[in-house]
Amino acid sequence: MGTLGTILSFVGGIGALIFGIQILIHAFKTSVGWGIASLLIPFVIFIYAAKHWDELKTPTLRMIGCMVLAMIGSAIGVFFGIRGAMQGMPPVQ
Repeated sequence: MGTLGTILSFVGGIGALIFGIQILIHAFKTSVGWGIASLLIPFVIFIYAAKHWDELKTPTLRMIGCMVLAMIGSAIGVFFGIRGAMQGMPPVQ
């Protein structure tokens, strides 16, 4: 089951990266300032996507969905990692 978490994290992360790059390309096409700001300043890419929602609705929602998928995969991985570690520990007396 821990492998499922790894796969979900990997697929979600790659998907979020791909859709984030699509939004970043659109930002650079709008202006170099928006592109650099979206690349270097955290969360500016979400502000840019909100301002250009008509053109970026689909890639933004897909990026957010992939980020959620990656977080779920990470949570599964952590849960089963802790569970596996707890099973290998001697009982507390």
